[in-house]
Amino acid sequence: MGESAALLLPALKAIVGDANVLTAAADTAAFVTDWRDRYHGHARAVVRPGDTEEVAAVVRCCADNGVAVVPQGGNTGLCGGATPHVSGDEVVISLSRLNQVRAIDTDNATIVVDAGVPLTVVQEAAADAGMLFPLSLASEGSCMIGGNLSTNAGGTAVIRYGNARELVLGVEVVLADGRIWNGLRGLRKDNTGYDLKQLFLGSEGTLGIVTAAVLKLFPRPRTSATAWVGVTDVAAAVALLRALRDALGDRVTGFELISAECVALARERFPALPDALPGHPWYVLVQADDPAEHSPLRDQVEAALAAAIDDHVAADASLAQSDAQAAALWNLREHIPEAQRLEGPNIKHDISVPVSSIPAFLERARIALDAALPGVRYVVFGHLGDGNLHYNLSPPRDGDATRFMDLMAPANRIVYDLVAEFGGSFSAEHGIGQMKREELIRYKSPLEVELMRRVKRALDPNGVLNPGKVV
Repeated sequence: MGESAALLLPALKAIVGDANVLTAAADTAAFVTDWRDRYHGHARAVVRPGDTEEVAAVVRCCADNGVAVVPQGGNTGLCGGATPHVSGDEVVISLSRLNQVRAIDTDNATIVVDAGVPLTVVQEAAADAGMLFPLSLASEGSCMIGGNLSTNAGGTAVIRYGNARELVLGVEVVLADGRIWNGLRGLRKDNTGYDLKQLFLGSEGTLGIVTAAVLKLFPRPRTSATAWVGVTDVAAAVALLRALRDALGDRVTGFELISAECVALARERFPALPDALPGHPWYVLVQADDPAEHSPLRDQVEAALAAAIDDHVAADASLAQSDAQAAALWNLREHIPEAQRLEGPNIKHDISVPVSSIPAFLERARIALDAALPGVRYVVFGHLGDGNLHYNLSPPRDGDATRFMDLMAPANRIVYDLVAEFGGSFSAEHGIGQMKREELIRYKSPLEVELMRRVKRALDPNGVLNPGKVV
């Protein structure tokens, strides 16, 4: 095994310094529990390297000693992918000290950042350069770009800009044996064999540790319009999406579906949140952006919404009159997960189906779940524009939450079987982690699973990178 286990910690301290090898329970507690407080593990140590070379040296040291590593960014994942196992045999590698914006090239519309840079810092650096990095999600103040790339994060602007993997031109990766692959190429055309970076994007640290990336930048929006729209049902919301795309083209940046139950829950926990257009069963939060400073966008959005009301596609609409009003509407949307967390246990699903199939999926799922979970409450919201719903089930009010959570397995089976029937995915943007490994085996074809395992064995033959996650 090379150095004995007793010499592992001194060897790690020699690489990163004593202060950056944490072993006391009080110091490691925040690194061994996930954000949802669902997964709890232990670790031999939490190591905080300061640059890519130190990450490589730590991985090499652990590999030489047969010790597995768990890469971790902001620890905001929702599937336990960054939580070590309870055995305590693994070393957590925190990338939080890799926090430099290395370069911005406005002519090439790229930014090069370390993996530990918080997403908001990437956004701010782009804005300071007069440009836009469009990845946006509720945890952007605490999540880190390396974690976003390792889970192929989605967020609210996928309809226009795509998932995280579509925003990456190049990556720097530490491999399982400690070698460093420098793939930091800022090229939009590079037809020289396999696109290796895509292996590491979305792989949750199981194939390599992303330490830096070249990200795409876009023109900064100078004109924006945000609207809150009441609709009678989800089919109307789908029709509204089509109408706005016809009217505005790719300037539709966000299109969020929100149920009245979500609004009520969020406002119950956070009464200061707005209550725009009360009385509708469903709402859509729309954002459109244009890089042109004197764009007629707002007038075009208003006209498109008026036409939708005339055509009985929308029931009512309110266009935000200021940046503050727009921010308040987005604040309502972003507080739904926290409101549900505060309310107590619930059964969560991060699913996607073709946009056209969402109304039929919701109808059939409700019929099946009403029968299997009497009194179940539906907390449904998400990115309708790209077919991704957060389809969450809460226990009846004043019901037994523990008994309700005991029904998670049959509830999951109803939801995921139906998702599969509609040609959808049981994990749209949160990844696999520990939580959904069995679902991957169940719903992916045997050939897909075999190919994934072959890739894993090829890049990590000794299983030292985030074992027990994904495959």
